Amino acid sequence: MAFESGALDMTLAAAAGDDAALMAELRLAFVESARRQLDLLKRARCDGNWVVAAMRLKGLAASFHAGELSDLAEEALVCAPGEPTVVRKIEAVIDKFAAN
Repeated sequence: MAFESGALDMTLAAAAGDDAALMAELRLAFVESARRQLDLLKRARCDGNWVVAAMRLKGLAASFHAGELSDLAEEALVCAPGEPTVVRKIEAVIDKFAAN
């Protein structure tokens, strides 16, 4: 799965216009929210909490047109709570969004 932030960047640009500070603020808000959901995924010990965190992450990703993150959240929905492989993949994608 190749990392692409183009759709996220376009969504942020559409919301922020030419305001670079606002675009940076929106990106930070997206990343912080995604990290909160990742934290909930990491701490989930039952199916219900895992599913809620994955669905929230998927909704956030969809709202910002972050397709790769949405796909990984969907993958998490079919995994057992705490599945380390999907958690690591989600964390890596969020870190890449934060670095851009």
